[in-house]
This record gives sequence, structure tokens and C-alpha cells, in this order.
Amino acid sequence: MQMLEMIQDYDTYSEEDFKVWRTLFERQIKNLEGKAHPEYLRCLNSLDEVLNPNKIPRFEELNEKLLAGNGWSIVVVPGLIPVDQFFKLLSEKKFCSSTWLRKMSQLDYLEEPDMFHDIFGHIPLLMNPEYAKFVQQFGQLGVKYGSNKTVEKQLQRLYWFTIEFGLIKLGEHKSIYGAGIISSSGESNHIFEDEIKVSPYDVEKILNNDFITSEIQTQYYEIDSFEQLYLSVGELEKSLREELAV
Repeated sequence: MQMLEMIQDYDTYSEEDFKVWRTLFERQIKNLEGKAHPEYLRCLNSLDEVLNPNKIPRFEELNEKLLAGNGWSIVVVPGLIPVDQFFKLLSEKKFCSSTWLRKMSQLDYLEEPDMFHDIFGHIPLLMNPEYAKFVQQFGQLGVKYGSNKTVEKQLQRLYWFTIEFGLIKLGEHKSIYGAGIISSSGESNHIFEDEIKVSPYDVEKILNNDFITSEIQTQYYEIDSFEQLYLSVGELEKSLREELAV
């Protein structure tokens, strides 16, 4: 099924929307000091002209920067979309984003991702070549193998434990790159508490590790570098082929 083309209707944003954007952005950029990986912060800073707390970003302006960087662009969606459509868009270097923002009363918790999560959390690292290649090739594998429901579930697990909730080593310390942590004050504080479990990045283990979306995370996987993430695509495809051969 072809997705209807949607646009960001910038004129519909209210004063509260702009206040929510500024509040979330300023609060989280301060909260990420010493927590987010420097490469995320570098990429965010490279987009400062079009992605900052002063105004809700215009997607056409962001797209100019993204296309000039690694050929990515933003596609407007109403919210969560079918997995097969999501894989296809990623394979074409198109990242999905909603255009709605949470209310001031929802700053600390939201059941469904909004534009702040989609844009602040996901978009900056698409300026990193290795990370951007990983996301695109992840989408390509979804298109190639995702019609198998077991494989689809495995890819969702990998997405969850990398793109959404991934950690990356920074010297002897852990740091954040996953968008679900980057965009959440609660999650970005939680990962430095004692009760969480951090395991080395392992494709096989991740593909067989379920997750719960309704609870704060306790299990995380840590990559050594973005290069490791990109280079793991070959191992990932091998595992998916083996699953299909069973």
C-alpha cells in the first residue's frame, strides 16, 4: 500500500507548541552534558542553523542540510506506520517523522513518539556517515527479508537495542547514542543508575532478546564504535539467512 504524501503545516503550530519545543530542547541539551556521545553533539551542532531551541524546525530546511550531508531526508508520517513501509523508507534514506508535539503537561512522559523524539533524537546522527549507512542497510535488509514474521521481529529487536536504546563506549565510560535515550530526560538519567545491565554488542543475542515498550529499560547493549555498528551488517544478514533456512 502506497503511503499518502503528507507535509509539515508550519502555520498550524501554536504558542504552546513553540514553548514545548524550546523547553524540551533546552532541558535535554543541558541534561546530555557528559552523557551523550560527542559525535551526536557534534552532529547536532552541525545542524544548529536549522535545528535549535529557538524555533520548531522547518523540515524543508533540515532536508537541505541532510541531503547535502549523507543524502537523507525527512518524510512526514501521521505517527507509527506499518513495518514494511518503514523498512522501505529507511532503505531509500528517508526517515519518518510526525509533525505534532506533546503538550506542556506531557513533558516527562509520552506513549507514542512525537516530533521532538523523531527530530532531536534521530536526525542528528544521520550526519555521521557510518551510522547513516547502518540505518540505510538495516532498512534494505528489512525490505529483503522482513516479509518473514520471525525475521521482522528480530529486526525490530535490533532497531530497539541500537537505534532507539543503544549505548556506545567512551573511554572507560558509557555514553548515549540511541534516540529513545537521547530524547528522554528520564531515560538519559536512568542509564547511569546501578540497576541497569549493559552487555557488549552482540547481534545474535540481540536478535533473540525481547523488549517491553511500556516500561523503562533495564537491558542495554554497548557498541565500541559506529564503525562496529556498520560492519556488523554482514553478520546480521548471515543470521537472517540462517533463520530463513531453518
